Amino acid sequence: MKKLTEYTSYADALQYFSSEKLWELFDGDRERINIAHECVDRYANSDETALIVVRIDGPEEIISYKELSEKSSQVAHYLQERQIKPGDRVAVMLEPSFAFYACLYGIMKMGAIAVPLFTLFGPDGLQLRIRDCSPALLLTNNEKIDIVDAETLKRTQRVDEQFLPMLSQFPTTFTCSSRADDFAIFQYTSGTTRELPEAVKHKHRSIVTLMVAALYGTGLRPGDRFMCPSSPAWGHGLWHGTLAPMALGLTVGAFAGKFNAERLLKSLQDHRFNNISAAATHYRMMKNAGVAERFSYDLKKMSFTGEPIDSATEEFIDQTFGIRVCSMYGTTEIGVILVSYPGATDFAVKHGSLGKAIPGAQVQVQDATGQPCPPGITGELKVWRKGQWIPTKDLGRTDDEGYFFHGGRADDVIISAGWTMSAVEIEDAILKHPDVSEAAAIGVPDALRGQSVKAFVVTKRTGDAAFIDEIQHLVRSRLSQHEYPRQIAFVTELPKTPAGKVHRKKLREQEQQLNQV
Repeated sequence: MKKLTEYTSYADALQYFSSEKLWELFDGDRERINIAHECVDRYANSDETALIVVRIDGPEEIISYKELSEKSSQVAHYLQERQIKPGDRVAVMLEPSFAFYACLYGIMKMGAIAVPLFTLFGPDGLQLRIRDCSPALLLTNNEKIDIVDAETLKRTQRVDEQFLPMLSQFPTTFTCSSRADDFAIFQYTSGTTRELPEAVKHKHRSIVTLMVAALYGTGLRPGDRFMCPSSPAWGHGLWHGTLAPMALGLTVGAFAGKFNAERLLKSLQDHRFNNISAAATHYRMMKNAGVAERFSYDLKKMSFTGEPIDSATEEFIDQTFGIRVCSMYGTTEIGVILVSYPGATDFAVKHGSLGKAIPGAQVQVQDATGQPCPPGITGELKVWRKGQWIPTKDLGRTDDEGYFFHGGRADDVIISAGWTMSAVEIEDAILKHPDVSEAAAIGVPDALRGQSVKAFVVTKRTGDAAFIDEIQHLVRSRLSQHEYPRQIAFVTELPKTPAGKVHRKKLREQEQQLNQV
């Protein structure tokens, strides 16, 4: 009987998928399973490289499965010596590196709960999460130690150049004993310091359900060489970019430090990565870098997530790499629910589409009364889980062929003079102007219309009246006569969430403050 990894077509996904067949991909069972064993230890004798860490400001790190298995086992023994107990939280605030991955997997091996933290957090962002998860230990480096408060410092381990050599005193094997329902990872989404979303708590069994997104969202299959430049502090970089491919024993590329598009493009060439999953922002930065034609590529599958990708960037991908980029849509809380099946030759990828539901899932666009919307009508995206429709808090629509399209966050809708407009669609139209690098649109108070559209544009060109007219005419011609930004502000950069998404909420807050002055 074939495993799910042996099927590649969309038709086969619909015919052969089952939750039982997902479990066939793992050593563990419904009673006992450990993420670190599944992602690292069972491949310790393979010849595959586990990780290639690409840096903008230093040499690459190439880490084998054997090295990672041994060092993460030593971390597990070290934690036990520190009196860390199963179920304790251990926070890790490190850039992708041998030390980061050894700590991440070592924590889970010994039954503690790993809490990855973004390295660009300031003291407020860090302290908010420390207070929330109350870690028994924080692992971080000398660069971040100054932002750790005095109380947390008492239970902080500096991960410096002596840390990994120090671990050599411990055994290089460790027997995992976690149960499937034991917690493995607490994951924070990219909230603000004033509004911290509750940590999403993942159990060890989550590695099994994750494989639905791996197989059909990023199209992972044995033999892939997979790159994901997203930070493993966030859901995409950790689950889809690290745990999923390593659970299949693949070679995984990661990016450490400030993102640089040219460095990423060079790594795609040098390491012959044939599958990449990245944020829409990463692809946009590849386009804006203007150097993609300098390199050669072996890419066969490309996917993105986090926010919609604009059509100009989609066209750049088509022309540069010769393949369609596939959307993978979901949230940290509900997981991936809409995909475009990368690698499935019988699935037509539509520009601008979120794709179709993952095998076995029910997804609908519903109106305010909970009724399904007909094709072309915008409503809220919902997924059927445990006997009820769960809202995603995102808007969307379907077409006559059952493809889903994103309509923005529910709070990103702009209603002007009775017209309902999508910030995402307006931004996409603005980005078609050749002189626009980035754009964001929000609704601002308007005495006549209730709201009007204000756009924030990043460009190297002087933002004069002629440029404003060009942008407004472009949007009118592509959308409709009423659907255009009546105000345009030229800015040097857009506020972003730590995960790299445009932070429209922060723009709305800034506008509100200006109007109160």
